[in-house]
Amino acid sequence: MIQHTEGLIAAPFTAMNADGDVALGAIEKQAEMLARSGVLGAFVCGTTGEGASLSTAERMDVARRWVEAAPKHFRVIIHVGHASLAEAKTLAAHAQKAGAWGIGAMAPYFFRPRRVEDLVACCREVAAAAPALPFYYYHMPAMSGVTFAMADFLETAADRIPTLVGLKFTYENLMDFGLCLRMAAGRFDVLFGRDEILLSALALGARGAVGTTYNFAAPLYLRIIEAFRAGDMKTAGDLQMRAAEMIRILARAGGGSAIPSGKAVMKMIGIDCGPVRLPIVGLQPDECERLRTDLERIGFFEYCCK
Repeated sequence: MIQHTEGLIAAPFTAMNADGDVALGAIEKQAEMLARSGVLGAFVCGTTGEGASLSTAERMDVARRWVEAAPKHFRVIIHVGHASLAEAKTLAAHAQKAGAWGIGAMAPYFFRPRRVEDLVACCREVAAAAPALPFYYYHMPAMSGVTFAMADFLETAADRIPTLVGLKFTYENLMDFGLCLRMAAGRFDVLFGRDEILLSALALGARGAVGTTYNFAAPLYLRIIEAFRAGDMKTAGDLQMRAAEMIRILARAGGGSAIPSGKAVMKMIGIDCGPVRLPIVGLQPDECERLRTDLERIGFFEYCCK
């Protein structure tokens, strides 16, 4: 029986030292703050965590430390997707050995699958390397270049991947998202991954979500969910627009990416996640000050995690 997610899962940043090495010592503080803010778990080493820029050894170290640092009942889902299927399977097996709650995997993103059946075959191999863990396919066409309809993926994969529980759906195709939610009488745990349109996903029936800005703005999104469930769509819509304005500021400061600006915000709220890793470029001091000013203007520090 699939245990559906009811709430928010953060996609944490991977903290790094000034010299660019992974800073495992920051993870305990990250986990503590997320749990305190009402977040249910962490989707580790995904896009926000710069997973594709980390070595396999670094990803294993980060995964192990998140499992060790996580509070009781906190869901640690390790992203194990890789351009190399062999590396993805190694990461999956390690996640199970480390004690992760579950795993997720993006499609191979250099030599990409040409058919849904090929994608399912890749996911089946990765999932089989961690047969005791729930498996989520990580659908993010903007990064993977793989654009198959997820309703087709779930239909094809349902009986071929025994541990498949659902998707991390980071895409704007709300029709496909809604179809996935309703497949097989709502069997799958479909986690929505676009923070800026969370309310739209809730209206379609979303129950769980994974996102970057839940690292530092979970209280705002929990209020959106609360207002939606209470039938107060005016308040929910107003709060969603506050989130959209925050994300617009972050994207503008980060040159289209919320990763460098998000790491700057983490430092502002007391958890220094250090620099980003090339080819991503971090913010300069004057850019950080401009970001702080813009966030103060919209009242961000009144609702951010503390």
